[in-house]
Amino acid sequence: MFQDPPVTVVDEVVVTAPRLPPAAGDAAFSITRIGEEALDGEARLDEALGAVPAVGLFRRNTSLTANPTTQGLSLRAVAPTGAGRALVTLDGVPLNDPFGGWVIWSRQPVEGLSGLDVVRSGGTGPWGAGALTGAVILRERDEGGALTAAIGQRGSARVAASGAGDLGPLRWVATAGHERTEGHVPVRAPDRGAADRPLDLDALSGSLRFDLPAGSVLISARASAFREARGSGLEGARATTEGTALSLTAARAPTTGASGWRVQLWRGTSDLQNSSAAVAADRSSTTPAAEQFATPAEAWGLNAAWRVRRGGLEGELGLDARTAEGETNERFRFMGGQFTRTREAGGETSVVGAYAEGSWTAGPWLVAGGLRLDLWEATGGFRREADALTGAPTLDSPSPDRSGDVVSARLGVRRQIAPGWSARAAAYTAFRPATLNELHRPFRVGNDITEANAALEPERLSGVEFGLARETARLDLRATAFAVRVEDAIVNVTVGAGPGTFPVAGFVPAGGVLRQRRNAGTIDAMGLELDAAWRPADGLTLRAALSATDARVDGGAAEPRLTGLRPAQAPIWSATAAADWSFAPDWTLSVDARWESRRFDDDLNSRILEPALTLDARVERAFGPTAVWIEALNLTDADLETAETGTGVASYAPPRTLWVGVSRRW
Repeated sequence: MFQDPPVTVVDEVVVTAPRLPPAAGDAAFSITRIGEEALDGEARLDEALGAVPAVGLFRRNTSLTANPTTQGLSLRAVAPTGAGRALVTLDGVPLNDPFGGWVIWSRQPVEGLSGLDVVRSGGTGPWGAGALTGAVILRERDEGGALTAAIGQRGSARVAASGAGDLGPLRWVATAGHERTEGHVPVRAPDRGAADRPLDLDALSGSLRFDLPAGSVLISARASAFREARGSGLEGARATTEGTALSLTAARAPTTGASGWRVQLWRGTSDLQNSSAAVAADRSSTTPAAEQFATPAEAWGLNAAWRVRRGGLEGELGLDARTAEGETNERFRFMGGQFTRTREAGGETSVVGAYAEGSWTAGPWLVAGGLRLDLWEATGGFRREADALTGAPTLDSPSPDRSGDVVSARLGVRRQIAPGWSARAAAYTAFRPATLNELHRPFRVGNDITEANAALEPERLSGVEFGLARETARLDLRATAFAVRVEDAIVNVTVGAGPGTFPVAGFVPAGGVLRQRRNAGTIDAMGLELDAAWRPADGLTLRAALSATDARVDGGAAEPRLTGLRPAQAPIWSATAAADWSFAPDWTLSVDARWESRRFDDDLNSRILEPALTLDARVERAFGPTAVWIEALNLTDADLETAETGTGVASYAPPRTLWVGVSRRW
């Protein structure tokens, strides 16, 4: 069940994980809390998040079939992007890729989590740069364990497990997962040709954490690694990504008589290999277009926080610093049976910030707010291209170093207006600097080419929202109305159509377009979010959620063609409904439905993805802590369009898929 954060503050908190407890001021903002029970039965973390209104990846694909570069998470349908406009952290460590900002969701099996918070907007707060439309705060399991093993159609299989135990004074927490599928072919007849291939996947991940108590302080060390390889739907087009993460954390929870603090140092690495192909007009064959054979990136981070409570007052001071360095290495311009050009491009980015947060609780009132100052830099940018045979340079374009500072703030008020009823209001600002991927890495999908832009400025968001909530033993209701503006929005802007040759980008084939990432004016959005959970009888829970967001672009003098259009991949309406029914002892039936209005696959709103309704169903039989289940995804075999080419060829999400599995919790 999804819950609002409670306003009450517990006097004594026992440290059981390397993190501070939720701040009292969280309840003044739009936070959806998802517990371990709600995650149970979900195969992938991004799909679990899909139950929250207007939360999703860049495109309609889930991480089962999405290319790594499109797995960026956005909260609210303001302006989704492949890089993502939301920050995702696991006990303080960002999971966003250091090069591209996207999140490889297979790196964190849901079995290893005890819960999470979804912060929709609400300002940058203590999370720092990148939380433009909000943040997802993951909490790793501290005790107990979980095991899932399942097989499905089209050669699909998944196994994941997590557990915890003690080795003398040390406590260990380990999680591992493996998933594979032969996948489905996204293009259907009569458009499908011999060049179309399945979206196969093979993903592997693992992590190990050790906690050592030292009095009231907990010292924690964590290491993780992941690798996934997948097909991109065309002959010769594949993507492989891998990475590691290390963190060292010390934390002490605040109590009535003592302050609390946390200090954390982390390091992350990633590497992406991504090959793309040009497809013939009749889709009978492909020609190699580009081979990004290495995109190594490394990121370092430090964050620290100090928190104190005195009666109804709570305050927190903190700082964080992140730096990322990476480059893309590729071969391109395929002629005469071989690649004739090489390219290397990359640079460094860094953000250093400090913040102060505080809250005051008195009777039915809660007032919370914060102020941040961030300094950002983009340095060492370069782009070098050369003849593949002779090594002679054909392009050498260094990028000038750039820097700036951003002040962001938030303020929220919440009041209990009657038993079970509360109202709140909030105002906030936030920002997101461009990723190394947006600054330096061009890419290709089919015949469409997107160029990088080393001159991108950070995006900035300002917004207000108002909320009303009711919580009773049987019924939970929440409503939020919001209005936000994104300035200097980074958009993939259409430059021209093929066939034709363009400066820097080179030749664009027929049916393709050339786009470039640009700061394309502003995006204004107004929206309404509703969600409810009703428990009419023991063993029966009904849930529903609705999101309506009207987002529009104002391209100004720079991009007047975009003025009045909707951002790409931003639907106006989305809705979810679910029912969990224990219809007999130890038996449970779960049904989940998701509907979405049409969205556009491009900045000019010329490629339309039609509305779609999908339905999932699951029947589970419990044998104590063990459960056996059968699940049907996309039960009605609905057509869910995920992409469209310039010639009108559509790609689709997976058809109906049956799974059977066994789960155990302890």
